[in-house]
Amino acid sequence: MAQGSDSNDTSYKSPSPGSRPSSSDDAKKVMRREKNRIAAQKSRMRQTQKADSLHLESENLEKENAALRKEVKQLTEEAKYLSSVLSSHEPLCNGLSPQTPDLLYPPHPSSYHHQHIAVPHYQH
Repeated sequence: MAQGSDSNDTSYKSPSPGSRPSSSDDAKKVMRREKNRIAAQKSRMRQTQKADSLHLESENLEKENAALRKEVKQLTEEAKYLSSVLSSHEPLCNGLSPQTPDLLYPPHPSSYHHQHIAVPHYQH
């Protein structure tokens, strides 16, 4: 028999053989079933609302993910473009002193004194 049926209910007292349950027992049974029906209905409603909420959240996260992927693609393209602009411009900047790479990449942090604020010297 299914769980929660009357045969497993310890509060139910079976009538003595040959007698019928009183009307108050019938009323209690009807009330208990009605309460259970309402509780099950509320539970199903909460479950449906939770599923709907998760579905909306999923859709929003998918939209956000798509927007972020689009932004990453645009930024990657911009980085490639700027890198190519820099590569084409570097040959034009041959007037910088040979110390310029040290300004960008110091040899070692321990010898990183005030070279990072040195102004590059241009040859005339």
